[in-house]
Amino acid sequence: MENLKNALRSLASIEKIDDYGMFRMTYFGDYGFDDFLKVGAKCEDDLDAFFSKHLFSDVSLNMGKPGCTVFWTRNKKGEVLFCRNYDYWPYAPSLQLFTNPNNGHASVSTVYLLFLEYGEGSAPSGLDLNSFPTVLAPYAPMDGANEKGLAIALLAVSTATPTFDESKVTLDVCASIRLVLDKAATTDEAIALLRQHNIYFAQDIYCQFLIADASGKSAIINYWENDLKVTTVDTPYQIAANFIPYNGLNIPMGKESSAAAFTGFEFERYNTAKAAIEAGGGVLSEEQAVDVLAQVGCQNGGLQWSVIYNLTTLEGIIFAGKNKGNLISFNLQGGAK
Repeated sequence: MENLKNALRSLASIEKIDDYGMFRMTYFGDYGFDDFLKVGAKCEDDLDAFFSKHLFSDVSLNMGKPGCTVFWTRNKKGEVLFCRNYDYWPYAPSLQLFTNPNNGHASVSTVYLLFLEYGEGSAPSGLDLNSFPTVLAPYAPMDGANEKGLAIALLAVSTATPTFDESKVTLDVCASIRLVLDKAATTDEAIALLRQHNIYFAQDIYCQFLIADASGKSAIINYWENDLKVTTVDTPYQIAANFIPYNGLNIPMGKESSAAAFTGFEFERYNTAKAAIEAGGGVLSEEQAVDVLAQVGCQNGGLQWSVIYNLTTLEGIIFAGKNKGNLISFNLQGGAK
């Protein structure tokens, strides 16, 4: 009964923060993630069974192929900025979600609501049946940052070959992000947690992660050659787009082998971000980061949101659909207490 009360209280907190279709919600109470970590989910049916039992929803998570750009750099004060575009077609509303679990870190994450069966002409609105799928939002983050100054974002890639260990609990991609946000404080801790779990890619939608922390340590995580592979750099920034960088493979979307040349839209986005960062000597202001995100975003209306997490000050900026005229500020610790 307490779970139901918390779910209703959470739905009542929904507010619209941008006319493009961006919403905000605070999840009150616990969403059962520690229970989920005991059993995990090896397929969509396992997820559905857990959601039905613990979160009173029969909605399935429907993954798609996002095209994204993610990078971290520093501003002039030396603060770490984790910057992320979420590009996806078709349009759907999005949700900025604040969580503060009993046994984990407070965090803010962003959810693409198409995966909760919202789309053109539909969106959560508060205390009504139409909004009830939103109680699954803690299990559907695409990116996020926590109160320890750790951030993570997923990006689609063309292929992945993870290992499977019967002794480990299996998590889907979004639950892996939730694991990191709730339980890790540093990039090293995040990598260690991911290594302790299997991962499965729903509907064969393969992904990689960029993770960074407040110290400026970062890594791109790929599942390759039946292992978790870590790519780090010796530059004061790191950029990820929709290609596999591990060991210089640079495999773009739609291919399963190395690119003949460093070309294509995913590489153009990478190179644009790199040029902007290096022009500033490895430094971007928040205003410059906003401009870069808008520049590299999909030109055909597919950019759903852009977000900047300041991992030093625990503040951030989010905006929807390239609308730089509505930069929405937030605090990473602004969730339920």
